[in-house]
Amino acid sequence: MEQENIAVGLDIGTTKIVAMVGRKNDYGKVEILGIGKAKSLGVHRGVVNNITQTIQSIQQAVQDAESASGVSIKEVVVGIAGQHIRSLQHSDYITRPNEEDVIDDDDIDRLCNQVHKLVMLPGEEILHVLPQDYKVDGQGEIKEPIGMYGSRLEANFHVVIGQVASIRNVGRCIKSAGLELSAITLEPLASAKAVLSQEEKEAGVALIDIGGGTTDLAIFKDGIIRHTAVIPFGGNVITDDIKEGCSIIEKQAELLKIKFGSAWPGENKDNEIVSIPGLRGREPKEISLKNLSKIIHARIVEIIEQAYMEIKNYGHEEQKKKLIAGIVLTGGGAQLQHIKQLVEYITGMDTRIGYPNEHLAGDSDAETTSPMYATAVGLVMNSLESKQKVSLMKHFSSVTDNEPEEKDDVPEPVLESSGVHQKEEEEEKEEETEKPKERKWFFDRWAEKFKEFLDNAE
Repeated sequence: MEQENIAVGLDIGTTKIVAMVGRKNDYGKVEILGIGKAKSLGVHRGVVNNITQTIQSIQQAVQDAESASGVSIKEVVVGIAGQHIRSLQHSDYITRPNEEDVIDDDDIDRLCNQVHKLVMLPGEEILHVLPQDYKVDGQGEIKEPIGMYGSRLEANFHVVIGQVASIRNVGRCIKSAGLELSAITLEPLASAKAVLSQEEKEAGVALIDIGGGTTDLAIFKDGIIRHTAVIPFGGNVITDDIKEGCSIIEKQAELLKIKFGSAWPGENKDNEIVSIPGLRGREPKEISLKNLSKIIHARIVEIIEQAYMEIKNYGHEEQKKKLIAGIVLTGGGAQLQHIKQLVEYITGMDTRIGYPNEHLAGDSDAETTSPMYATAVGLVMNSLESKQKVSLMKHFSSVTDNEPEEKDDVPEPVLESSGVHQKEEEEEKEEETEKPKERKWFFDRWAEKFKEFLDNAE
């Protein structure tokens, strides 16, 4: 099977690690060839805290995916989340040397690279620089400045920041598991790619991805990502509360939550009781489903309120920033009974459960389209898209090999080049001005820098 058009997404979660192999079919839809998953033991709240166990889990998931798909896996795209992720708004500008030329990709690259030079707190690194809107010579609200004339180019950016150590630990695990790391994507962005439609992104929508260790939030409006946040708790705190509240072991608490749990206590009658086998030689325990739902309800309300606070911080209550499409819930936590009704009740916003079948081939099995695989599906899609762009670029440069290369108007992929080794990059640019150059995607540059970064760290 051609390795070219096959991509592997690796979702390193707090409860499970998923390796998913996919390819684009003839109709442009994504076809999932195989899934491998393993229990995640070395990850806490989205951050690796035990390298050895994480490596074992990654290897297990990758082996399962290989045997399910018949593809040998060499490189993966990995999703990153965790409580260390934060984001900020920033605006920056460049003055163009020659206003007779129209604005092109290089100007936008220069502007984005300038944002990468922002001084971060010690131990932090910029993961994504996402342009919101542009201003050319003071004229605002421009979505696409390419092709315009002007001497001063300004933009507002959404900047996503993560901790270098956490990112390096993820890279370390992947390398030690015998894999190549082709790119890193923020998990809420991957999930959004899998479950949201373009219309929703235009109208304004908040994606809440309730995972095991963290709840990720991504807000879109006018087709552009406006806000991201990672809330440092998810489904696992609910399980812990059930464990403590009912004095049972974790495995039983998890099963209770999945089988009988509801986010709305009013749904259960007072006399509904479930019996749990006691530990060796002890009496079985009887647990009232109403109490179980009360425990779950209290925690889910807390998670949703935190997410709603982030939505309000973004400015949802202003008329211009209103999220018309409401909320989309995804991730394992979205499978909890009556959660849609509870979210609508707390926020007063339209809510639906997001299944990652929007871009999948029609014959995908039910397991693949479960909300808990949203991130993995999104990672595969991101990777396939970037591979397609790279092969387009190769084709394009081979066609125009003998001519000076024209500028292409393909929009930039989400991943940006990291601020590491900025000087070297500038020197390269100076050398390159002599000859017609093949444009490198931000995506590739970022991946290369990151590989270099890991090699130097050893």
